[in-house]
Amino acid sequence: MRNTTLIDSGPLIALFDRGDCHHGRVKTFLKTYDGKLLTTWSVLTEVSHMLDFNLHAQLDFLRWVELGGIELYEIAQKELTDMIEMMQKYSDIPMDLADASLMYVAHKEGIETIVSIDSDFDIYRTLKKGFLKNLLLQ
Repeated sequence: MRNTTLIDSGPLIALFDRGDCHHGRVKTFLKTYDGKLLTTWSVLTEVSHMLDFNLHAQLDFLRWVELGGIELYEIAQKELTDMIEMMQKYSDIPMDLADASLMYVAHKEGIETIVSIDSDFDIYRTLKKGFLKNLLLQ
C-alpha cells in the first residue's frame, strides 16, 4: 500500500489526551504527515479503553475515525494463526494483540513505516523478517 503508514495506539491516545506527554509531538507530526494512516480494530479497541477516563475524549476519537482520520484494516478470523505465531515468538517482551495485528498488516501489505511511541517496534520483525521504520522517532 503506497504512502501508507501504520499507526499504533500510543500516538492515538496522546492525540486525544491533551495531558499526555506526547500530545504536542503527535499533533505536530500529524499536521505535517502526507499519506494514509492505517490501523486495526484491536488498536481501536485499545485506544477506546485507554481513553475511558473521559467519555468525550472517547467519542471525539471515534468520530474522528468515522470521518476518516484513520483507515481500519479488516483481519479475518483465519488470519489469527500468523498473529498467534508472532505473539508466541515475542512472548518475552510480550507482544499484545494490537501490536501483533499491526505487524501482521505490515507483512501482508508490505508496509514499512509506523507511527508509535512504543520502543517494542524496534524489536519486532514481520514474518518475512522485515522491520518497520518509526516515523515519530525521526
